[in-house]
Amino acid sequence: MLELREITAGYDRRAPVVRNASLTIEPGEAVGLLGPSGCGKSTLARVTALLHRPDSGTLLLDGEPVRRWRHRAPRELRTTFGVVFQQPRLSADPRLRLADLIAEPLRANGLHEEITERVADLSAAVGLTPDLLTRRPHEVSDGQLQRACLARALALRPRRLICDEMTAMLDASTAAALVAAVEHYRRTTGASLLAVSHDPTLLHRWCDRVITWETLTEGHVWETLTEGHAGATA
Repeated sequence: MLELREITAGYDRRAPVVRNASLTIEPGEAVGLLGPSGCGKSTLARVTALLHRPDSGTLLLDGEPVRRWRHRAPRELRTTFGVVFQQPRLSADPRLRLADLIAEPLRANGLHEEITERVADLSAAVGLTPDLLTRRPHEVSDGQLQRACLARALALRPRRLICDEMTAMLDASTAAALVAAVEHYRRTTGASLLAVSHDPTLLHRWCDRVITWETLTEGHVWETLTEGHAGATA
């Protein structure tokens, strides 16, 4: 289980963008986080993925509080998360071929013997044809690059996925294909999901539960909305 308790975070302690946020995600559950641009959703997603240390509050993984963040977090914790960001061109090394982009986490963790098979399996799972794997980011579309970024996020078989506006820049058919790939992975592994978006239709079709973020004068309030339908695609 993943639990956030009273998280306050931001990039200026005098003006945090997240105040006293609490959230629980059960094993295997898909939770949608809905809110307008600039409200702090992405910052909270980064805290959840251990990529940003909060100013205060507690993050618990399977009942144990997290005490270290970013590169100081234990590898066994970092690798339980797979993260897909909104803008693939900002999260992909422009020098790498797509095959090498997908293989990055495997190389970083010394799993060299798995690279050939895993890259082939993952690229097929996200809809990348073999000819695209030899291309670099500037030689493919945003949708093709985001497919590679999703494959990279799945490379280490994470138990928890965080998709931060993953489909915001994509056409409808590519968005649906990526959501379907995420749901196939979740069905076969039991992974949980935090899906961040400003699109209520997408989240209600995709997630078991949708939470909206309402900004008040002194912080943020979490409010559970109606139940969604797990496994549906946009």
